[in-house]
Amino acid sequence: MSNPAESTRTLVIERVFPHPPEKLWRAFTESPLIAQWLVKNDFEPMVGRKFQFRADPMPSWDGIIDGEVLIVEPLKQLSYSWSSAGLNSVVLWILTPAERGTHVRMEQSGFRPDQDAAYKGATYGWQRFLGTLERVLDGDAL
Repeated sequence: MSNPAESTRTLVIERVFPHPPEKLWRAFTESPLIAQWLVKNDFEPMVGRKFQFRADPMPSWDGIIDGEVLIVEPLKQLSYSWSSAGLNSVVLWILTPAERGTHVRMEQSGFRPDQDAAYKGATYGWQRFLGTLERVLDGDAL
């Protein structure tokens, strides 16, 4: 029998934002700011903290994503579990200072072979969310 971890896929999106790591860290860890670019939430950046992301419900999805904070390394790494609609995955954000701002690497791992639609949906969703994040970062909210 093969190792289930070997048969899962990981979505990776990388971008350089023209902002310092401190500004991105706030956008990834402060609940009101997360709500501006991602979804409503009760997130707090403490390892072991359980939280929910709450989006508008859709047909066959209640809009709730359950999570637990796994890693908090200020200004460098943030990771949490992401469980929703049969998908149990892990999201990892890695921030690295770059010449023109901050390089952000987002990895969402744990997509099983039978979750191709979820993988495609996540690919589209994260690209859209990161576009919204860019607008929030460019605004006066931070």
